[in-house]
Amino acid sequence: MNIVQERPQQLEERTIDFAVSVISFCKGLPQSPENKIISNQLIRSATSIGANYTEANNAASRIDFRNKIYICKKEASESRYWLKVLTKTNSNLQTSELIDEISQLIFILQKIVSTMKIGKCKINEKCKK
Repeated sequence: MNIVQERPQQLEERTIDFAVSVISFCKGLPQSPENKIISNQLIRSATSIGANYTEANNAASRIDFRNKIYICKKEASESRYWLKVLTKTNSNLQTSELIDEISQLIFILQKIVSTMKIGKCKINEKCKK
């Protein structure tokens, strides 16, 4: 299945899996004051993606749905940022799988946003093609 054609439940599950992967990853980080601050920020943004996506799927209006999806995309972009910071400050970390997954999620969320901008999306369809 094309990553853009995922069903809402599949995308919600991916956001949950990503959040769990980030939490596990952060548990294994070397202990330092800097890593603690960055990992807290990363966990906040990574877990927020799925929470906001779940809220979007229960939106009261099209505008509410759109706003929640925008927040999801912003949180996903922030998560990618923190992963890149961790990569640059800890050269031995393996973050490529997490960065790949969050990049795919950002792409999907951007596609939803783009679809809504051109008016192809109805609230009950949750912007799937």
